[in-house]
Amino acid sequence: MNPAEPLGWRRRHQRSIFLWASGLSTAGSFAGITAKGWILLHGSSNPMLLALHFAALALPALVISGPAGVLTDRLGCETVLIRSQWGLVAGAALGALAIPLLTGPAQVSLLLLSTLVVGIASSYELTARNKYCALLVEEPGQLAPYLTSFSVTFNVGKLVGPPLGGWLLALSGPTLALVIDAASYLLPIASVLWLLQPNRAAEQRSAGGRQASLATAWRECGPTLRHVLRFTALACLVGFFHPGLAALIAAQLLGPSPQALGLFTSVLAAGSIAGGLVLQRNSLALSQRPGLLLGSCLVVTALAQLGMAFSAGLAMSLTMTFLIGAGTACLLSGANLISQIGAPMVLRGRMAGLGQIAFLGGGGLSGLLAAALSMRVGLSATFAVMGSAGLVLGITELIRRGGLRLRSA
Repeated sequence: MNPAEPLGWRRRHQRSIFLWASGLSTAGSFAGITAKGWILLHGSSNPMLLALHFAALALPALVISGPAGVLTDRLGCETVLIRSQWGLVAGAALGALAIPLLTGPAQVSLLLLSTLVVGIASSYELTARNKYCALLVEEPGQLAPYLTSFSVTFNVGKLVGPPLGGWLLALSGPTLALVIDAASYLLPIASVLWLLQPNRAAEQRSAGGRQASLATAWRECGPTLRHVLRFTALACLVGFFHPGLAALIAAQLLGPSPQALGLFTSVLAAGSIAGGLVLQRNSLALSQRPGLLLGSCLVVTALAQLGMAFSAGLAMSLTMTFLIGAGTACLLSGANLISQIGAPMVLRGRMAGLGQIAFLGGGGLSGLLAAALSMRVGLSATFAVMGSAGLVLGITELIRRGGLRLRSA
């Protein structure tokens, strides 16, 4: 056997290896998120606590993603990626320890701390992974479909993970689901350390000083990408609250059982997969039309939210849930795709950080806003208010910037 053959096989299949490892890790992660959400809802019946749980996962992006992007561009994406993955293992392990060791408020506090650590590590991991993907492709034209493949893989994991989490909750309680969550993060670490062969020579790192700052990336990325980031943040503020309130929405639609939460999240993920596949197959063309892509995604999401507000039955509600998943998945993946394709390599770590600030920060604030509204006016009215705001914003984007073109870097 030719000793070079295993290396050749690994190089040919390294993109698939990384996708599979990330997908399996995502499934374990969503099993853990489902378990935590059910524990928090079952123990308190407080929608604000659920929103805080999602905010602990998403809001660190507002503070951490900028430094994560700067560090990625300076130290190298592979170094930051490995360190952040170990941080994910540590954060998830805290959640697994909370169930057998603590009860009551102390248990809730450790679960929220676990999610906060995962949120911080995820900000570094997502930022580094975006830039790392460019080192795994042989040709620049392969980057767009590969980046959007992660959206599909992520949402397949989101489809499989919640039913797994609900099944594990019903069968053996939350501890096993949270242990699987922690163990699943070891798969991407193993793939990066031992299986992948990135083209490290293709990476461009930034020098120190002011040129390495987030502000420099914001100035140098150009007016089109700055608009994309601003619009994405506003779109997420009015249309990305469903992850934070998933347990509450599922309880009102389907019932309070963990299996009901798993079903709701799975329908949401199925819509996300469908939207991700459409974007993947048209990634090159759609990435050049940012106004059309992002405006359309927000309009679909907003119409589905309005449908949820006035839904008369279970089938209609699940259909609207599917469309919310499709619209938000295309919005988030599309914004990430545009910011990576449109930016030069030396800025891509920081652009990934700015993108996370836009959609995870906006989503975290959206969950808190929707939770406050639902406590005051109810869930249906919350869907109506947020959906109406999103529809106005999306239509305005299509009218004013539907013809906007992006020049790829």
